[in-house]
Amino acid sequence: MVLESQETMPQTPIFSSMLGSSCSGQVQPDMGERCVDPVYQDGNLVSGSLEALIERLVPTMDYYPDRTYIFTFLLSSRVFIHPHELLAKVGQICIKQKQQLETGTEAEKAKLKSFAAKIIQLLKEWTETFPYDFQDEKSMKELKEIAHRITQCDEENGTVKKIISQMTQNLLMALSARSQYQEIREKFRQPVTDKGTILKTKPQSTQKDILSVCCDPLILAQQLTYIELERVSNIYPEDLMQIVSHMDSLDNHKCRSDVTKTYNLEAYDNWFNCLSMLVATEICRVVKKKQRTRMVEFFIDVARECFNIGNFNSMMAIISGMNLSPVARLKKTWSKVKTAKFDVLEHHMDPSSNFCNYRTALQGAAQRSQSANSSREKIVIPVFNLFIKDIYFLHKIHTNRLPNGQINFKKFWEISRQIHDFLTWKQVECPFEKDKKIQTYLLTAPIYSEEALFIASFESEGPENHMEKDSWKTLRTTLLNRA
Repeated sequence: MVLESQETMPQTPIFSSMLGSSCSGQVQPDMGERCVDPVYQDGNLVSGSLEALIERLVPTMDYYPDRTYIFTFLLSSRVFIHPHELLAKVGQICIKQKQQLETGTEAEKAKLKSFAAKIIQLLKEWTETFPYDFQDEKSMKELKEIAHRITQCDEENGTVKKIISQMTQNLLMALSARSQYQEIREKFRQPVTDKGTILKTKPQSTQKDILSVCCDPLILAQQLTYIELERVSNIYPEDLMQIVSHMDSLDNHKCRSDVTKTYNLEAYDNWFNCLSMLVATEICRVVKKKQRTRMVEFFIDVARECFNIGNFNSMMAIISGMNLSPVARLKKTWSKVKTAKFDVLEHHMDPSSNFCNYRTALQGAAQRSQSANSSREKIVIPVFNLFIKDIYFLHKIHTNRLPNGQINFKKFWEISRQIHDFLTWKQVECPFEKDKKIQTYLLTAPIYSEEALFIASFESEGPENHMEKDSWKTLRTTLLNRA
């Protein structure tokens, strides 16, 4: 069923033409047209009442909303109204429009079929993009009621009924798949400090290390990228919108207000912490300085390969691991390391000017991805912590509603643009084959607790100042007490 869109109101442009890549500018619309609802500025919708924005969502005989608006409104609407309530309002509007076309003439019947096709298309986009909106019984009930009314528009050949049946089946499959993933991940859910076997003391030097599993920095970077893409594939737009709709404060960039709805975000954040701690563990556990130097240089090369691939999240995790105090204090080891490459990496991740260097690199990777012909060139994995913070601060800086009570839709255009970019990047198919041996090690290898890292660090290179001597003394006393 092909839809022909005949617009009777200003059409929303694609994100890139409407908003720049920076989120630092003001997104408050001009309030010179307070009496208008909704408000358009330079042809772009910038504010409106909830009722007006819902009206704009629902197709008519001569109008179908563009996909950018559908995505942005459905994404942001949950801040103001529950999905099942929105479905009910959409259903009410559909009834009114359907009644106006039910005159019985052949011409009106044709118009009714065309209207039904547009409503089905809207529901199809909604169920495919935000299937979790239909996980509760109230939403499914409203969807079935709308579907029932629409099938009456084409009872003769049953085409509409078949399309709705297929749409519903696809929705149930999507919900089932997501539910199964959550159940599987919940079984293995552990905070970073409980991952694998936490080592309280230094292990034997004969224990397997990362170099015995993979000594090629490029291959390890590719396997890290495989894990990253696998994990981001299970993050959905509604997960990210919880930052806006449920968070009142930022607690170490973690979303804790709704454990069920933000678990995917926390799980991905925990992966970053695990990787950082694994890097620190692999370095600190090496007994000989020469081998420890080699391990540091190896991870520098892995981080550089991650950067070249476009995997900024793993790159940042590796750098963070090497900057942890137990690793950073190993001055004798670092004196033997060729640090030129590490200095370049740190330059890219310099936090000054709101990580300006990183954002420039990210923008370059995004541009490469847009024009890429191969999956390898399409990979863009942003530093997730910074991505979350960007959305959070954009939400906190700009109000949801304007002084006249209208929704500040220009704010949600920008939030939606950033989330849309992330969704585009996460859909890239990983071009690297899975190496089960390497990934098993990365995901299950024992990591040190912070205490164990310091013990290993001090055993490798003794304390050099009073503060370190006091810390080392405390740690040894703790160990003796345990014994």
